[in-house]
Amino acid sequence: MLSNSLVELDRAHLIHPVASYRGHEKAGVRVLRSARGATVTDGAGQQLLDGFAGLWCVNLGYGVESVVEAAAHQMRELSYATGYFSLGSEPAIRLAAELAERTPGDLDHVYFTLGGSDAVDSTVRFVRYYQRARGKPEKDQFISLEQGYHGSSTVGAGLTALPAFHAGFGLPYDWQHKIPSHYLYRNPVGSDPQAVIAASVAQLHAKVAEIGGPERVAAFYAEPIQGSGGVLVPPDGWMKAMREACRALDILFVADEVITGFGRTGPLFACADEGIVPDLMTVAKGLTSGYVPMGAVFMTNHVYDTIADGAGAAAVGHGYTYSAHPVSAAVGLEVLRLYEAGVLENGRKSGRRLMEGLASLADHPLVGDVRGRGMLAAVELVVDKAARTPLPAASEPARRIFDRAWANGLVIRAFGNGAIGFAPPLCATLAEIDAMVERTRRTLDQTLEDPDVRAAMA
Repeated sequence: MLSNSLVELDRAHLIHPVASYRGHEKAGVRVLRSARGATVTDGAGQQLLDGFAGLWCVNLGYGVESVVEAAAHQMRELSYATGYFSLGSEPAIRLAAELAERTPGDLDHVYFTLGGSDAVDSTVRFVRYYQRARGKPEKDQFISLEQGYHGSSTVGAGLTALPAFHAGFGLPYDWQHKIPSHYLYRNPVGSDPQAVIAASVAQLHAKVAEIGGPERVAAFYAEPIQGSGGVLVPPDGWMKAMREACRALDILFVADEVITGFGRTGPLFACADEGIVPDLMTVAKGLTSGYVPMGAVFMTNHVYDTIADGAGAAAVGHGYTYSAHPVSAAVGLEVLRLYEAGVLENGRKSGRRLMEGLASLADHPLVGDVRGRGMLAAVELVVDKAARTPLPAASEPARRIFDRAWANGLVIRAFGNGAIGFAPPLCATLAEIDAMVERTRRTLDQTLEDPDVRAAMA
């Protein structure tokens, strides 16, 4: 009775993110009741391995008592402190210092937000302020990658390059431009890494020229791995090449590490994989392991100093009520401690097991591509391996595959093109990783028996 009541209350009142409202009303909600480690339990008592860490974010796993206690202690001690009026709290100050010590290069200045979308939104404001402060207000155009994701705010959704985030919203804006993704599996130049890197650099230069030259372009945005676009992994050297191209063009390079930050790919920050230092970097998700909302923007010294000197005695007019929230900061400090006390190392070990396990699926008739790094991976399904033909849209791959995996006791991300995304909690054991792979294989076998999939393969 309680579960049915919740379904009806949800149907009547709760608006879900990135959902077909009418479709959701028809299907009804799946209520999650509890979770521990890498396992979630739904309202019917079914236990499932969470192969997606909530929404790429519960890196520590669920129900870690020391994190809960850190939040509770801070709520009792100081439940809120504003950052306005030059006020602050010890947890926020200490977290900023701890993070600055660990970020690449001189990303020493931290602005805290509520999550990833408003972190990206904040970078747009900071970039515009920076360019004006250095006497170049005409540098007001922004470039990002096709199939990239940079949040769902009014501005960030325009930098995002996924159709669902534009349709019906009047986006992107005319100052938001795109160049093709590096997407190795389906790149028109082929799968040679150097050719793909050269093509991306050339496409950036061509787009800059099309817009009006470097004197018009403010910033370029890129994820170290494109998450919501299908877990698209660039070839080694791609991030470094694009960062250097931006430096040569006098364009700020913004690394969006909202998904990849805090151990998702192995190191604390994915930019470390290629030894680059972006001008600005965004994080969220793993910052608090999803336990409470928090994101952040990191600025290099030259960006911070240019803004600070440009403002002089005037206030820089950007702020949020909950920026540097003491409870979120206290959670962030404990989460960071746990990462370095063994969770990152476990994630690296389990990440190797995940990639090995998914690679073992490559011989399945439906598997066209296996890609990933660390605990961030995807398996792309096709009905013709030679032609790389996606699953037919009529087979509703996103819905069917998600539902089927759920019935098999596994939570994954099912993309509309038939790709399956994985981002397990970094705490997942080797046995849990093996079970995720086995349940994925079972899901693929069941999908192979669908009549419309069989017909498309004939």
